[in-house]
Amino acid sequence: MSETARSRETGDDPGTGLPQRRTGHAFAHPPHRSDGRPPQTPRGARQPDPGGRPGTIPPVPGRPATHLLLLLLLALPGFALTTWQVLVSGPLLAPDESLSRALVRTVPDAVTERLSDLGNIQVAVPVLALAMAYSVRRSRAWAPALTAGLAMALVPALIVPLKEWTARPGPLEPWAAGYYPSGHTATAAVAYLGAALLVRPYVRRPWPLPVALALTAATACGLILRGFHWPLDVLASCFLCVPLLLAVRRATARGPGREPGQPPE
Repeated sequence: MSETARSRETGDDPGTGLPQRRTGHAFAHPPHRSDGRPPQTPRGARQPDPGGRPGTIPPVPGRPATHLLLLLLLALPGFALTTWQVLVSGPLLAPDESLSRALVRTVPDAVTERLSDLGNIQVAVPVLALAMAYSVRRSRAWAPALTAGLAMALVPALIVPLKEWTARPGPLEPWAAGYYPSGHTATAAVAYLGAALLVRPYVRRPWPLPVALALTAATACGLILRGFHWPLDVLASCFLCVPLLLAVRRATARGPGREPGQPPE
């Protein structure tokens, strides 16, 4: 009799069959935190994106930055405006010439000539060539280096026709022509900044761009202070170099940023 009763109790025991879903008080409500904030893990607590899917939209690789697009939109109209003013002898030339007369020869020629020489082809182009070779050696990709070389080749192809077209006289040589825009400024900007863009992915500290900007600014200041160019000549060259340098930047961003196995910066 005892075995029969025990057998009946065992057969009726729910623990020996399939697990049963419990509907007690502990499972009647979703889990909550003691501080009153929603739980971290449930999917219902995630905020949907604009398309109705949970999570957020990650940044799209390759999408141009807003500030770079704004820089391009400012550079192209700026170059068109300065060129138009030079061609029609517009009102911008008067303050440009007054500023030049106030600045020329305020610094010893020995200093300003050395600064101006930073824009010579013999000085600036070898710097870019070394950076191109270094970039190819580190990345084993030719596209960034070739883009920088093409940008440098476009400098005389763009500057020389513009000089002949505008035929602007110089600050200290009014009888001469062909000073707009500044070829030395464009050479320095593309060479030094292009070299910095090629080298930057392989250094741990962001020193290449500040150094390149300092060299370009020193070249521009030397040209203005020595009287080799008007300020508008230098400014127009800076505007003209923006699309060329943005192309180099895009090529370096697409290329391999570091060698395999190299730790992130």
